[in-house]
Amino acid sequence: MTFLFAVLIFAIMRLLPAPAGLPAEGWAVAALGVLMAILWLTEALPLAMTATLPFLLLPILGVMPAGEVAGLYWSPILFLVLGGALMAIAIEQHGLHRRLAIGIARRAPASQRGLILAFMAATAVVSMIVSNTATALIMMPVALALVGGETEDGLELSPGFAVALVLGVAYAASIGGLGTLVGSPTNAISAGIVERALGLKIDFLTWSAFGLPLVALAVPLSGLALIAMFRVPTGTLDRARISAALGESGPLTANQKRLLPLVALLLAGWILLPLVKAPLGLPDIEDGGVAIAVALLLFLVPRQEGGTLLEWHHAARVPWDILLLFGGGLALAGALTQSGLAGWIGGELQALNGLEPWVIALVVVLVVTFVTEFASNVAAASAFMPVVAAVALQTGVAPLPLVMAAAFAASWGFMMPAGTG
Repeated sequence: MTFLFAVLIFAIMRLLPAPAGLPAEGWAVAALGVLMAILWLTEALPLAMTATLPFLLLPILGVMPAGEVAGLYWSPILFLVLGGALMAIAIEQHGLHRRLAIGIARRAPASQRGLILAFMAATAVVSMIVSNTATALIMMPVALALVGGETEDGLELSPGFAVALVLGVAYAASIGGLGTLVGSPTNAISAGIVERALGLKIDFLTWSAFGLPLVALAVPLSGLALIAMFRVPTGTLDRARISAALGESGPLTANQKRLLPLVALLLAGWILLPLVKAPLGLPDIEDGGVAIAVALLLFLVPRQEGGTLLEWHHAARVPWDILLLFGGGLALAGALTQSGLAGWIGGELQALNGLEPWVIALVVVLVVTFVTEFASNVAAASAFMPVVAAVALQTGVAPLPLVMAAAFAASWGFMMPAGTG
């Protein structure tokens, strides 16, 4: 039913004349954008299939030929997502994520409040590399083992502790994903659309300069809010019983020892290479190139049991649908700019020129956050980032703070269960 409603809206827009000052191609792209936004936000079609509509409809609508549309689906950031996903799969495959989570939690203050904040910190750190949903699936059994320890190991926990801990893990998985460009598919989709629409490149280091301080502020603040809401008391717990509930991680395995240098190499490439490549005269290597180079090593470094640290059948777990969705967002953003629709939207929003930049950012954040409470994060980013880029282009607002605020807001839907996986 929702699909038919979206098609009806599309048909009505195609029958109506274009608004004054908007080229016919721009009005056609507007109809396509509304169609895709409805389908993305309602998920009447699988998100990835909605992303194929620009390739199907832009040539039919006479906006641009199919070959040009296909070219819009690709971006260097796509390879960053692919390489980062392969590394995340290897980390999960060899249990490095669980070791990190247990290690942080075991070093937490021996109190209920300290455990909640430590679990949230551990979840946020893991979520900077592994996807938000996968991080929640990783951390929840560890957290529930501690809750189960209330009866098995004699831990005296308050009634609100379990609820605060579970919600804390869920919140921190979303918040931590904001810290790095690969922390959530939403981040890469937003960065790719911004680069396509504004020519503004947001690399790993630039994103982290915004994201890490936000994570450092938001994780403890949300943890303290949960502690207050569920009246989690102070007081110490028996550290030996906490350790017994969490379990032992044991010594590093041979595979983990081989994987750790590759993780360090990947992070060093993302963080240090942008700082040294110009002074040292190094080639212009993208973040995606670093990710692919290290991912190739995963298929070459031997595993103790035979084979390599990562084998191709593991690549089935790469979020291929997200890569296609990413391409669809890029194609829509490119069409929005090339058809003149972005310029027209910006012209219609000239009234915003008189507002303070922080007011514009606040309005954008409120709208995007509200939508993502009911729609998936990647759908909200794909639907709204091209429009936000057009607003930044035409109002004269400094684009980077505005688009970063909108990108973060797309992952900030915590109120509703449908807000995020």
